[in-house]
Amino acid sequence: QAAMLRELRRRWRSYKYRFVPWLALNLRRQRRTLRYVPESSQDKIIADEDVFETLLKTFKALFINDLSRQADILALLPEVKCQYLGLLSVEQKQSEVKSCNHQGQQVLSPEEVLFNTLGFTVSRDRSSLVSAGTGVFVTRGFVPRGTVVSMYPGTVYRKHEPIFFQSLGNPFIFRCIDGVLIDGNDKGLSRSVYRSCSRRDQLGPFQMSDESWLTATLQNPLAVGQYVNNCSHEKAANVCYQEFDVPGHFPVELKQYLPNIVYSHDIESHLRCVVLVTLRDIKQGEELFSNYYTVVS
Repeated sequence: QAAMLRELRRRWRSYKYRFVPWLALNLRRQRRTLRYVPESSQDKIIADEDVFETLLKTFKALFINDLSRQADILALLPEVKCQYLGLLSVEQKQSEVKSCNHQGQQVLSPEEVLFNTLGFTVSRDRSSLVSAGTGVFVTRGFVPRGTVVSMYPGTVYRKHEPIFFQSLGNPFIFRCIDGVLIDGNDKGLSRSVYRSCSRRDQLGPFQMSDESWLTATLQNPLAVGQYVNNCSHEKAANVCYQEFDVPGHFPVELKQYLPNIVYSHDIESHLRCVVLVTLRDIKQGEELFSNYYTVVS
C-alpha cells in the first residue's frame, strides 16, 4: 500500500501542471511578489534622477574596481579609458596621472565596493520570519531613509509576452503598475530564459546585462531584491518598490551591472528596472521587509 501511495504521488507531481483546477488554485496562492495597483497610482519615493545617480555611482565604482578585466571594452573606448583611470587615480590619492596605464590596483570584493561607495552592504540569509526561507539583511553599515538599497533582478516581460510556463509555481513574478512583469526566479526555466536573452543581446565585449545574480557570487551586490520578504504584523515594511526606466544615455560600459534584460529583443523601449527604496533609517543587522500590495500615491 505504501508503494502504491508513493507511485500515486510521483504520478501526480508529473501531472499536476496540466491540471487546470490545480493551476488556478496555485497561481492565486503564489502571490509573493505580485502587487495590485491602479494604473493611475505612482510609486515614486525619490526622484528618478536620484535613482539614476545612485546606480551610476555604484556601477562606476564596481567598474573601476574591476578595471583589469575590462581591457576589451577600454580598448574600444579610449576616452572612457582615460576617464576611469583618472577616477581610479583620484581614489588612490595619486598626485598625477602621467599616462593611461594602471599598476598595482587593489581589487576589492563587490560588497566592499558597495560599502565604500554607499556606506552599507546587503546580503541574502535565512529570514527572521518563521518559514519565510531566504531574506535580505543590511549586513554592514547604515542606510538612511530614501536610499536605493537593492534592485529586483530578472527577465522583463511586456504585456501579452509568453510567461505562462515560467510562472508555474514561481513566487518571484513581480507586476509593475503598467502590467509589465519581471521574473526574478534564479532557477529552472526562468534561469535559462534570462541567460539566453542576456547572451543574445551581448555586443562583442559589451554585456547589456548582469548574469551573476543567478549565482552565489554577485558582481552587482544590490541585485538581491527578489528575496526581500513581505512585511507582517510583527515586522513592518521598511522598504518600498520603485519602478525605474533606464534612460537611453546610460553608459554602455556600465550596462554589464544591470540585473535585468528584456524578453523581446525587437521592441524599442527603455529597460524597466525596479529598485527598493528605504522608508526609514535602517541599521546594521536589520532585515528588509516590503509590502507588495502598498500603493504609494
